[in-house]
Amino acid sequence: MAVYIDQPTWPGHGRLWSHLVSDVSYEELHIFAARLGAPARAFERDHYDLPSERYRSAVDLGAIEVGSKELLRRLTEAGLRRRKRDFPIAGRAHRTGS
Repeated sequence: MAVYIDQPTWPGHGRLWSHLVSDVSYEELHIFAARLGAPARAFERDHYDLPSERYRSAVDLGAIEVGSKELLRRLTEAGLRRRKRDFPIAGRAHRTGS
């Protein structure tokens, strides 16, 4: 299992956020997120958005801490990167992880 998390430096809704990704599969990512207790609505195209207060729990559960550039590199090299421009229609379809 190889799940990665970047530092919670991304602002939004009055909080700081991390990104949680897998370089193996979306299935692996969803299983890890479920063990962490992350809601399905936190999944966005190719990653989970996690608030800063969940960062330490994710690391304690086994997520590997990496910088944002390294996280993106691993996701892209695994062929799991899904860019916003590839999902122009808003809604649930891009959240399925299929």
